[in-house]
Amino acid sequence: MTIHILATGTSRGIGAAIAAAFAADDVHLIGHSTKGGEGAIAADLSDPEATRSLWWEAMNRLDGRIDVLVNNAGIFEAAPIDQTDDAWLSDWERTMRINLTASAELSRLAVLHFREKGGGRIVNVASRAAYRGDSPAHWHYAASKAGMVAMSKSIARGYARDNILAFAACPGFTMTGMAEDYLASRGGDALLADIPLGRVAEPAEVAATVRFLALEAPPSMTGAVLDINGASYVR
Repeated sequence: MTIHILATGTSRGIGAAIAAAFAADDVHLIGHSTKGGEGAIAADLSDPEATRSLWWEAMNRLDGRIDVLVNNAGIFEAAPIDQTDDAWLSDWERTMRINLTASAELSRLAVLHFREKGGGRIVNVASRAAYRGDSPAHWHYAASKAGMVAMSKSIARGYARDNILAFAACPGFTMTGMAEDYLASRGGDALLADIPLGRVAEPAEVAATVRFLALEAPPSMTGAVLDINGASYVR
């Protein structure tokens, strides 16, 4: 049976690599981006109404059945603490809305759907920052990714008996445009020295992990969090 997948944030970087990783599999994957394009559903996840619209449009395109949800969409925007109170709070809430709350809303809809159809899988793309933290300007980013990990574990524990499985992947620095800019701004050589592997991850490496969790990971792995960070943070 063809596996039906909804994956968010597939326009570039890790998300585009995730979509490509399933090319040889018997899957029908519907992607998403803020502006849509090339078959992806357009949805601005900063808008609370957009998340529900995304889910139901995906359900429509996938003949009323989704088997796997991949929550990959996210932003990495600075929020220095010396901003005005209102600006800092606005930045915090925008990041939490896009990175965590939208993922939670989609996960809730997925769990409700999976309970009716006999099971399914959720794969959340979190971050090394969930465990290690991030820069002083990125409290909100680290908190949002820690929330994704905690949510994944809660779903796994709560719904395993319904054959609903949940996993998280935690990349460290990954060679996307966003990571390249950040490495350059923070002194790339110093950051690379903190990665025993000697390089940042490739998007394809993260995508291979997501594909494994979506299609191949045994059910007893539910609740697992897999690190892809070149041993820069070992738990």
